[in-house]
Amino acid sequence: MKKVWGRLYLALVLFILYLPIFYLIVFSFSNGKNMDVFHGFTLTHYKDLFADGRLLAIFLDTIMLALLSSLIATIIGTMGAIAIDGTKNKKKKTVLLSLNNVLMVSPDVIIGASFLVFFTALGLSLGFGSVLLSHIAFSIPIVVLMVLPRLKEMDKSLIDAARDLGANNWQVYSKVLIPAITPGILSGLFMALTYSLDDFAVTFFVTGNGFTTLSVEIYSRARQGIDLEINALSTLMFLIVLVLVGGYYLLTTRHSHKGNKPEIGGLIK
Repeated sequence: MKKVWGRLYLALVLFILYLPIFYLIVFSFSNGKNMDVFHGFTLTHYKDLFADGRLLAIFLDTIMLALLSSLIATIIGTMGAIAIDGTKNKKKKTVLLSLNNVLMVSPDVIIGASFLVFFTALGLSLGFGSVLLSHIAFSIPIVVLMVLPRLKEMDKSLIDAARDLGANNWQVYSKVLIPAITPGILSGLFMALTYSLDDFAVTFFVTGNGFTTLSVEIYSRARQGIDLEINALSTLMFLIVLVLVGGYYLLTTRHSHKGNKPEIGGLIK
């Protein structure tokens, strides 16, 4: 009986979460101009979307920003996680973890305002560079939190065995350490990518000089009235996210089937 109620509760939660999304998707095919009544099937809003050069340019800028910021944040965050995990002093490790978590628990409005004050104080112009740096900054703690559990689960004797075989630092990192924590790195990458695509509050504070992202643009247009072209764009974004999630699932599943422990036999030629 408890299992039945548990499944019903889960189904209700998923229904509440996904109902607004499917409502938005359905009206992206409506022949009307608002979401009051469905007026019949049409692809007009998708045609308008692909004819809107400004919105498409913003879409490509947003994707480029998310990819670039997530890649850089993943590299820095992975190195940071390795450094934190290798810290022997417990107090120092606790301090480093606390500093890493500051951006995770701070409100987005505070973070955005802080970055705005910081860039203004340095005399940096607001635009693509300021948004990129901000996205990298708030994505790094996410990557660190995704990679650290994998480092803790890793059998450290593999590193000792590799060094006993004569492996140098580069070989230890590239052939032992990185393969062992790849699932965590991939998790951090996809989480950073999702956060970057989704972010509005921080981006709203640090954008400028003609550069904007989809979240800020949609907010600006929504204030002027609901446009079903935005529904079409949101539908495409939802499909892109589904593809990313599916790709992440396939990558992690394939890696788990191969096993997390790297082979160190024959490591040194």
